[in-house]
Amino acid sequence: MSDVGKPDARIETQKSPPPLSGRLLALPPLVYVGTAAWFVAACVLAIGHYVFDVFPPIWLWTALVGAGLGLIGFPIMAWQRRASRRGARGAQRIL
Repeated sequence: MSDVGKPDARIETQKSPPPLSGRLLALPPLVYVGTAAWFVAACVLAIGHYVFDVFPPIWLWTALVGAGLGLIGFPIMAWQRRASRRGARGAQRIL
C-alpha cells in the first residue's frame, strides 16, 4: 500500500509570525536618511579630495552616484504610493 497523498500525522503546523509594525515597514524614512547620508558623505569626500587631497576620486563619485540614486527613488516612491492609494493591482500595498 502506498502512502502517497496521505497526510503525515507527524508534521506539525506552525503559526505564522506576527506582522511587522508599520515603523519597520516604512520605506520613506529609510530612503530619506540614506540619501542624506550619501550627500553628507559626498560633501566630506569632496572637501577631503579637493582641499586636503586625502581621498581618491572614486570614493567621491561613488557617494555622488548613491545620492543620485536616492533622488531617483523619491519620485518612484511617490508614484508607488499614489498607485497604492488609487488601488492599482500592481502597486505595493505597504506605503
